[in-house]
Amino acid sequence: MTATATENRVDIVVKGIDTTKPGNVLVMLFAEEGFPKKHDKALRILSYTADKTERNVTFENVPAQFAVKVLHDEDEDGKVTKNWTGIWPNEGLGFSNGARITFKAPSFSSAQLEATSITSPHEITIRYP
Repeated sequence: MTATATENRVDIVVKGIDTTKPGNVLVMLFAEEGFPKKHDKALRILSYTADKTERNVTFENVPAQFAVKVLHDEDEDGKVTKNWTGIWPNEGLGFSNGARITFKAPSFSSAQLEATSITSPHEITIRYP
């Protein structure tokens, strides 16, 4: 199944959720503004308990270009908790298009999806530190 601009929806499969860790899994839909750090700029945020290793998520009315961020928010504070360095995440993260953290957060262009050409469902795997 391929999502199209007329359907204006995308199905996401979040994989690799560590159910031994507490908290919630936040799935965030972004336009370019604010991605990936400013959660208050996300177009939508869906929250699920971390009780399944895989979760299916659907976003309706997606923009033509968008990106998705997934955070396993173990301490349920709504933001990415960093490790002792203050730089590296201490919680699980995943991004659309397989984008990864290097020495900085991934750019919007590296995680960007096009509503007219995405194959649905789009898989995002959470990576833990």
